[in-house]
Amino acid sequence: MATTALMNTYGARKLTLVRGEGVYVWDDQNRRYLDALAGIAVCGLGHCHSAVTAALQEQANTLVHVSNLYNTLPQQRLADLLCELAGMDNVFFSNSGAEANEAAIKIARKYGNDRGVKTPTIVTMDGSFHGRTMATLTATGNKKVKAGFAPLVEGFLQVPYNNIEAVKALAGNPDIVAVLVEPVQGEGGIRVPDDDYLVQLRQVCDANQWLLMLDEIQSGNGRTGELFAFQHHGVVPDVVTSAKGLGNGLPIGACLARGEAATILQPGNHGSTYGGNPLVCHVASSVLTTLTRDNLIANAHSMGEYMLGSFNSKLAGHKLVAEVRGKGLMLGIELKQDCGQIVDLAIARGLLLNVTAGNTIRLLPPLIINLAEANQIINTVCEIIDEFASQL
Repeated sequence: MATTALMNTYGARKLTLVRGEGVYVWDDQNRRYLDALAGIAVCGLGHCHSAVTAALQEQANTLVHVSNLYNTLPQQRLADLLCELAGMDNVFFSNSGAEANEAAIKIARKYGNDRGVKTPTIVTMDGSFHGRTMATLTATGNKKVKAGFAPLVEGFLQVPYNNIEAVKALAGNPDIVAVLVEPVQGEGGIRVPDDDYLVQLRQVCDANQWLLMLDEIQSGNGRTGELFAFQHHGVVPDVVTSAKGLGNGLPIGACLARGEAATILQPGNHGSTYGGNPLVCHVASSVLTTLTRDNLIANAHSMGEYMLGSFNSKLAGHKLVAEVRGKGLMLGIELKQDCGQIVDLAIARGLLLNVTAGNTIRLLPPLIINLAEANQIINTVCEIIDEFASQL
């Protein structure tokens, strides 16, 4: 099934998916696939989880939307819960990760302007991805996604990822107001920095009165084995953004702040028509409660460790494999050449995954995954790498 009424922004889409349950989805020919991508790190609870369905039905029967001119109980409850879990002071709700990052960028800009900085500048990283709005596109460290969209937004400076010396070298720049970084780069190829990287970034930001802003759109909501990836390191940011897995498929984003950063945006500085409406907030609270109640964050840690170890063992010495990387259930297998064809090889074997950065197989399975399902992914991926190698 296909239509020409949609803008061709995603290229050819070979599958039409019609239903899902747990870690599986079915297409319109009733073929089943293990979803090892989880809607690109969105469906952490899997598809059609009973808690999500119940929360949707309950809130849809009560109140779906009112404007942000009024308080609603679901929004207040989610705000309290998120701030408690993240160690932050307050939150702005949006509809997506890109919008959450836009809010963070506006916080940094106003923080600089309030201090008299002429051109408030945010440091971002090569290989990063922060969204496709004009500001987040500019912040993104990938030339390909920026091509054709000039003029871009001023006020961004990029340095190599996982290179603390490159950030320290900027200490004399009077325009810098913040550092925006992913604790684990997702679109950049599942890049995991050194264990002390965030700790040192915190120290550099403190020394220079810069805001440390963490983009946890993909790495948050339990995916790395902690609710937020920064919690592995004992570091607390000034601003952290969340989305994707927060709504398990419903469109919600969140920009959380603490300390001075939490006081920057005042009435009239920012807003959203749909952001934080009762429906999405009630579902998001249910998602967070289920993650902790069912020990799914711990499961992400243990299953991630198992899968990472298994891939390293099975693919050791493989002529086509450059590196296996991962943190929790963010897993990447970098090959020595571009490998987009692997997506179709996986589909033929009943597995959904994708290739990012051109040559890295990205796996983001639901956090509910069990040992048998993990082994199915491991064995299938190793088989398709061998198949791909044999075709070269």
